[in-house]
Amino acid sequence: MHLYEILRRPLTTEKSTRLKDDYRQYAFEVDLRANKTQVKEAVENAFKVNVVDVNMMRMARKRRRFGRRVVYTPIWKKAIVTIQANQRIDLFEGV
Repeated sequence: MHLYEILRRPLTTEKSTRLKDDYRQYAFEVDLRANKTQVKEAVENAFKVNVVDVNMMRMARKRRRFGRRVVYTPIWKKAIVTIQANQRIDLFEGV
């Protein structure tokens, strides 16, 4: 798997903004097949930062209704990446 296929999109929510400000942690949606070492390499190469820790979780599917029809959102994987104290990812600044 190519490094740029691993990171799908950054997650910009209130919680991820708070994590960024307080703990230097950034949240990404990643490929379901990715593991911690692949996510670490992808973030280090894409943003030129040093990754200290990677926490990953699979987000469960949710039930949604469209009238009488019941559909489910797909399962996806989230990664919380902690970087060194003196660094930052500029993609998230000003959001």
